[in-house]
Amino acid sequence: MNGNRVANGSLVLAAILLTSGLAACSEEGKGGPVWTAGSGNTGSTAAASGAAPGGTPSGSATASGTATPGAAPTAARWKKYSDAGQKVSFELPDEWIAQAVTPDAGSLPGAMKVQVKDAEGEYIATLHTGLASTKAPACSPKAKRNYVVLSSVPLDLPHADTDATISPRVVFRVIQGYKFFGSFGITNLVAGTDGKACQLRNLVQGPAGKGDIYFGDLPVVRAFAPDEKVAPAKSFDTLGQAAQYVEQSADFANVQRMLLSLKVNP
Repeated sequence: MNGNRVANGSLVLAAILLTSGLAACSEEGKGGPVWTAGSGNTGSTAAASGAAPGGTPSGSATASGTATPGAAPTAARWKKYSDAGQKVSFELPDEWIAQAVTPDAGSLPGAMKVQVKDAEGEYIATLHTGLASTKAPACSPKAKRNYVVLSSVPLDLPHADTDATISPRVVFRVIQGYKFFGSFGITNLVAGTDGKACQLRNLVQGPAGKGDIYFGDLPVVRAFAPDEKVAPAKSFDTLGQAAQYVEQSADFANVQRMLLSLKVNP
């Protein structure tokens, strides 16, 4: 565990120092969803550095780096959501709400879509299985933006395509536009090997014919224009603020534990 903390701290610190140096529940299926009450906090900590001035990161920490949450989850009680067919399950704080909704058009047979909201009904994340595989749109060199991986934790997800770029991870990444736009989710894709990308996809590619899986706040995050709606993506004035969110936010720690608990049965 200490090795994980050091690794993640090094990744975040390297990214921030580099930046500074450059200048800166409805039911689905018969019987409805199944809930199992539980409790306990399993969060652990990881080091991240303090605030850094805004600037242009010229690279990213690799998505294969290992990290654990900086703040422990604050939810005292947790419950487990699973569909009626026991195909998917995940844990979430007891006061949060998971609601099955209609899968997106074009999804594969048996696809499921579940939205997670907090106790006040504010959107947190979406789980969608059975997504038809699609290629990322073409990305010209001029359109690419700098991005940084601030947290990357291995996810045990046998459903994932073993030929994908990397093994499944729970990640928090930021991409730079007029602000730093951050998003959390699961992925087995590297956005760009040169630390630049047009978009960051929160997607785990599944084996042929099984469909892809999205679990995160947004399927895709990119550098938004000033007149575009940013939410539910996070926005930060500096890369240091984004790192502090990963290191210190109990909300992020709760979300990360939820994503890491995902189980998908064949």
